[in-house]
Amino acid sequence: MATTDAGMTSGGTLFYRHGLLVRLSHWVNVLCMTVLLYSGLQIFNAHPALYWGQYGADNDPSFISVEAEQEGDGLKGVTRVGAFAFTTTGVLGVSNVDGDATVRGFPNWLTLPSYQDLASGRRWHFFFAWLFVINGFIYLAYGFVSRHFRRDLLPAAEELKPSHLGHEIVSHARLRFPKGPEARHYNTLQKLAYVAVIFVLLPLMIGTGLTMSPGFNAVAPWLLDLFGGRQSARTLHFLTAFSLVAFVAVHVAMVLVSGVFNNLRSMITGYYDIGQGGKS
Repeated sequence: MATTDAGMTSGGTLFYRHGLLVRLSHWVNVLCMTVLLYSGLQIFNAHPALYWGQYGADNDPSFISVEAEQEGDGLKGVTRVGAFAFTTTGVLGVSNVDGDATVRGFPNWLTLPSYQDLASGRRWHFFFAWLFVINGFIYLAYGFVSRHFRRDLLPAAEELKPSHLGHEIVSHARLRFPKGPEARHYNTLQKLAYVAVIFVLLPLMIGTGLTMSPGFNAVAPWLLDLFGGRQSARTLHFLTAFSLVAFVAVHVAMVLVSGVFNNLRSMITGYYDIGQGGKS
């Protein structure tokens, strides 16, 4: 996530892009976010519906729900978002478990553990949530002390001009990635994406997660007012999680199209070949 100005190697194109702490924090995040997603879906399956405001009982109107309905002699999965309903049999609502159609929010291949077990899912989720938070605070401390955020992620005024942003959007759409000196720095779209994730989505994820904890509510009851109650916090937590999933999907796609080996090498050894171009 961070670049350093450690200079070029004798080969002329290898640039020391990521320091050791950044590389370690990146891979810890990969592990934590994977476990948090799978265990979070296990927790969601215990009550696969989301509410807004002071709702949350079984018969209250839900904002989003993943349900199973009787259809003839069988079952069909139905996902509802507001007033819209979609048939999602086989994936959401109803999926195959050992060859049988089973009522289940998310399928077993997307949950941890794979079988329905709320207690185990919560234990996995809470352990890796705290590891994720600790890792995040270490990265934040590094980012501020090393001036990484100001040097590498804060867009300059000219980078935010519509003409410049439009040019970068077109270049990305055409899969044109920078090479040479330009590849030593993040482009504006990357900067904006990373700033949004680090300073908006992740704090929102942590804040809403803490709001759902009755024990933490005793320490900070103002969180319930801030997020509109525990059920609203749960909905925001879910939507934020899938916003992060969307970010990761785009991030991985950019890694694939801009050079898998070059990008992986930079996140394992720290060295990135700016002669090959592409940053993700």
